[in-house]
Amino acid sequence: MKIQKFEDIIAWQKGHDFAIEIYGKFGESRDFGFRDQICRAAVSISNNIAEGFDRSSNAEFRRFLFIPSGSCSECKSMLYLAERLDYLSKEIANDLRNKSSEISKIITGLIKSLN
Repeated sequence: MKIQKFEDIIAWQKGHDFAIEIYGKFGESRDFGFRDQICRAAVSISNNIAEGFDRSSNAEFRRFLFIPSGSCSECKSMLYLAERLDYLSKEIANDLRNKSSEISKIITGLIKSLN
């Protein structure tokens, strides 16, 4: 079955949910630089999947998918920092890191399917 719209892509759905969760955890943070950086990285996941999907070829879509994969790693790295800065508990940070890793694995599978 061919995917008709980006909203049907599981990685986009999970990335979108992840961004909502990140905004929920950091939306009120007074560390504006940290907040803006992690929120931008989280939003980048679903946005770049959507943008790449509407490109002209599978090759271009595949190229775009490396961006949200990197954004997952950026979020994961920042979540370690958030834990060390006591912005999040170890349990919450670990849960969010696991979600980031899961999304990254799904994106990797999508990239492989486009080869």
